[in-house]
Amino acid sequence: MYQITIETHFSSAHRLIQYNGECERLHGHNWKVLVSVSSETLDNLGMVMDFKILKDKTKALIARLDHQYLNEIPPFNEINPTTENISKYLFDELSKAINTELIKVSRVEVWESPTCFASYTQS
Repeated sequence: MYQITIETHFSSAHRLIQYNGECERLHGHNWKVLVSVSSETLDNLGMVMDFKILKDKTKALIARLDHQYLNEIPPFNEINPTTENISKYLFDELSKAINTELIKVSRVEVWESPTCFASYTQS
């Protein structure tokens, strides 16, 4: 299985609902996002997919979250904007934009700090 990964960033604020601690208060993060796409085969150029296409599609999605108060935008106005839920949201939305019969989003990691991250994969 071949896999490529890109990294991007965004900044946003959120607060965790029904959380008993500091993170229940409004606070922000400079999030780091790693997106991995995999394929069993390569295209005629020897690539899983063009990095530029993966970056562009990811940046378009990230633009919805950048410099936003996440609790006010879908789907986080209905679900807790945890790092875990953000990683699944990005995975699902990027899968709609990228997945083909041969190429699949395989993993999304969302880092809320240099030492803490959550990831979503589909087995």
